[in-house]
Amino acid sequence: MYNFAFHRPTGLRQASNMLGKLEEAKILAGGQTLIPTMKLRLASPGNVVDLNAIADELSGIELKGRSIVIGAMTRHADVANSDVVKQHLPALAYLAGLVGDPAVRHRGTIGGSLANNDPNADYPAAALGLGATIHTTKGKYEADNFFKGLFETALGADEIITKVSFPLAKKAGYEKFRNQASRFALVGVFVSKRGSEIRVAVTGAGSNGVFRVASFEEALKKRFAPKSLEGLTIPATGMNSDIHGSAEYRAHLVGVMARRAVTRANEFAAGEGED
Repeated sequence: MYNFAFHRPTGLRQASNMLGKLEEAKILAGGQTLIPTMKLRLASPGNVVDLNAIADELSGIELKGRSIVIGAMTRHADVANSDVVKQHLPALAYLAGLVGDPAVRHRGTIGGSLANNDPNADYPAAALGLGATIHTTKGKYEADNFFKGLFETALGADEIITKVSFPLAKKAGYEKFRNQASRFALVGVFVSKRGSEIRVAVTGAGSNGVFRVASFEEALKKRFAPKSLEGLTIPATGMNSDIHGSAEYRAHLVGVMARRAVTRANEFAAGEGED
């Protein structure tokens, strides 16, 4: 690692002020992205602002009306094991249980995942696939307006995610084809049905990060079933292509994972347990 100054604020306002005043400052939440990239010298922030001293202030899961509200410092394992999430939004608990490995799930945070916006991360698909609202120290963003591209969001330099509000869905499901080494999604698809609104969000596949598939959404409006997606594809243009899979392969996987996600959503709605 390069030399850096370490800061440990004792309040959210102090943390926000530090981000605004310090040069080249980065937030440390779970550290599952920042620390490895610093060790590999892919990132060299001059200042690191650690939020763990105020984790209690930014953690928690509760049902508020027709939404589940999750604090930004809540760990993936807590979301995966939450009775509230399992009962009211089982697809989100299922997704959280697929993140990384046990070590990552017990340290990584939902706010850190969304703020980092890794193109292969799971939570951006959930946020976009459910139409979540991301609350920050400056205001709030609808998921459709939050993700701007690879590792890029609408967050300002001194803005911190405080909580995320996920609206409950009548049906929701997530499936991913994961890289066996990193556990990241080579392709992951989150689907949801909330009233007349259908959402299909894809992570891992797009060269510009998480995105929605309008053609799949229109097909599922007629009937929310895997068969509605049979024969539908998306173009390989704009898909990632690397040693793990070509653009054409990822485009094909989007259709496969979408059908599986719909199946999973219908199983959750029927009260069937996780496998």
